[in-house]
Amino acid sequence: MTPMPSCRKAGPVMNTAPQASSKVSAAHLRRGAYLYVRQSTIKQVLTNTESALRQYDLRGRAIAFGWSSDQIIVIDIDQGHSGASAADREGFQRLTADVGMGKAGIVLGLECSRLARNNADWHRLLEICALSGTLICDEDGLYDPRDFNDRMLLGMKGQLSEAELHFLRSRMRGGILSKARRGELITPLPIGLAYDAAGHAGPDPDTSIQQAVTHLFTTFAATGSAHAVVKTFNDAGLLFPRRHRKGPRKGELDWAPLAHSAVLRILHNPRYAGVFCFGRHRDRADGDGTYIRQIKPREEWISFIPGAHPGYITVDEFEANQTRLAECAAAHGTDRRKGPPREGPALLQGIIICGRCGNRMTVRYHVRRGLELPDYVCQRSMVEHAGQICQALPGASLDAAIGQLMIATLTPLAAEAALTVAAELEQRAGYASQLRAAAVERARYHADLTRRRYLAVDPANRLVADTLEADWNDKLRALADARDDYDKASGASTSPDDSQRERIRALAADFPALWNNPATPMRERKRLIRLLLTDATLIKTSDGITVHVRFPGSQVSTLDLPLPLNAWQQRQTPQPTISLIDQLLNEHTYGQTAQILAQQAITSGEGHPFTTSRLRACCDRYQLRSHYQRLRETGLLTLDEISSQLAAHPSSIKRWYRLGLITGRLADDRGTCLYHPGQTRPTPAQAEDTGKTLGNTHRSGRSYHPGLGGPLPGIASAPRHTAHATS
Repeated sequence: MTPMPSCRKAGPVMNTAPQASSKVSAAHLRRGAYLYVRQSTIKQVLTNTESALRQYDLRGRAIAFGWSSDQIIVIDIDQGHSGASAADREGFQRLTADVGMGKAGIVLGLECSRLARNNADWHRLLEICALSGTLICDEDGLYDPRDFNDRMLLGMKGQLSEAELHFLRSRMRGGILSKARRGELITPLPIGLAYDAAGHAGPDPDTSIQQAVTHLFTTFAATGSAHAVVKTFNDAGLLFPRRHRKGPRKGELDWAPLAHSAVLRILHNPRYAGVFCFGRHRDRADGDGTYIRQIKPREEWISFIPGAHPGYITVDEFEANQTRLAECAAAHGTDRRKGPPREGPALLQGIIICGRCGNRMTVRYHVRRGLELPDYVCQRSMVEHAGQICQALPGASLDAAIGQLMIATLTPLAAEAALTVAAELEQRAGYASQLRAAAVERARYHADLTRRRYLAVDPANRLVADTLEADWNDKLRALADARDDYDKASGASTSPDDSQRERIRALAADFPALWNNPATPMRERKRLIRLLLTDATLIKTSDGITVHVRFPGSQVSTLDLPLPLNAWQQRQTPQPTISLIDQLLNEHTYGQTAQILAQQAITSGEGHPFTTSRLRACCDRYQLRSHYQRLRETGLLTLDEISSQLAAHPSSIKRWYRLGLITGRLADDRGTCLYHPGQTRPTPAQAEDTGKTLGNTHRSGRSYHPGLGGPLPGIASAPRHTAHATS
């Protein structure tokens, strides 16, 4: 509340005594008289002083109606606020509250537009005044909101006030739109663009800002993802410029880490393509008085003028960037379309379609034997309606088939593609080096500037000199850090020299080797897939998998693939290995067979080398007979049976077998032997002569197993019989 100026005499008061006598009552005079003073802008407050004096002169009108000076309350805290809304007007809100509580007998304003230019606020005030019996007075007269005629007149004045605001806005808006349609309107430019002395827009004269913006567009063209741009900048330690738009530092430039929102603003802004545009946004008022900015469709823009000024990219590149961003956004929608290529091993991520329901299939991953393998799943019905999965299958075999199709398709273009990628990588490395060099130059400039400030100050003024010296030291440390970053990045540069380029050309001549090279990132393979393929439609039946691969131009290629094996089928030992084991068991025991398989590097279905126990379990699973059973089926006799046949003690049988007087076969790895039937009992003289000969053979160091015809094939030495002969 501001005191009323006392140096000015009250203006002439019109003769309203008959009207006042009929409307002003003693109840009104017992309450206060509220004088509301407002002007729309600070400039009007400072320059249009006559309007303010006219509003303060309404005190004389209140005194003429019978209010005393100490009953008059002046509310003028809304000076410099527009009357278009009551949201930010504290004085108007106080006036409305006091009227509602019955504290006001009369409300005075120069005209209704001073109180409110919005019909909603104006009629709300009229309704509250009618309920509390408060009068309203302006320069034209006194009104009672409870009276029908007065209320109708006040309503018409409110409509005229709002119409006046509309006309004022239309005049100002008309001039802005006229300039905007010609492309001559001066609007704030984004970072990287600036106006010259003649008012023409173009790239910022600061080369470091130009290089940063150029590197951003180049990185997006290489990665196709705004998030990948941020990751590339942050991994390389590169900063990005930003200019303060408001506040005490308005117009100043800062360098900070790149943010995802900043990348999106730059990529969506057509000014970087040299296009003058106006009317891209629509501001919608929220319920709490704030405004929400919305982007309008292209056809609703007021102006879109290509070639209005130099830019960083062409209009075609801008449109391609919008398409890429739309695809990335669609990857998070319900259809899961496209999306940027990721590092996962799923080659068809984002471009595979279910042939049954037509929805996009999602990707799952599982780990098998340390390898991450993809699965393609159509789960829209399960997610939305708690139904069943439409289709699901492992994707490793499908990706391999698509890779073979890629090799057959891209081989003629392999050299050109590889050299283009190499040139792109070298260009990106050059841009990053330029940005780091610009950061060093900028740090050197700030260090020199602080040095000159320090040298210019009086050394005796230690308060200022100490501050400038500390600032100089900070700038020198920043310069040293920038140089270190530049030196480290230059030392770690991987730009290919002439010999490496020749190697790249030689490798590019063989595209299958490039595609199958483990060092090739999966992201690059996916980028090649998306350049050549539009999508792939998958249909899984009981007979196999049919894949319809669609190329740009509606050309379709069909692949028929067998059903992938189940996990238990993949763990089965291959049939050729089973046949080999069956063949070896005719002549060898489990241990001997396992040694032969190990020498030939033959493994089980799970990839493990065969041991005696693992081989025995495999034979039990596939119902293969052991070497012992096979020998018994041929008629060979056990130790007890041959003892009965020859009428000899088992110990004698073992001794005769060891001396070679009777024949047999080693039946298992425990040393069990089976003997041939129909043999005769040796004489004592034969046993004595054979024992002498066999003793000489053992002393010679040779390994010989009687009954087996010599050393076993593929085995260093035959196992010896475990039993000891007794006389």
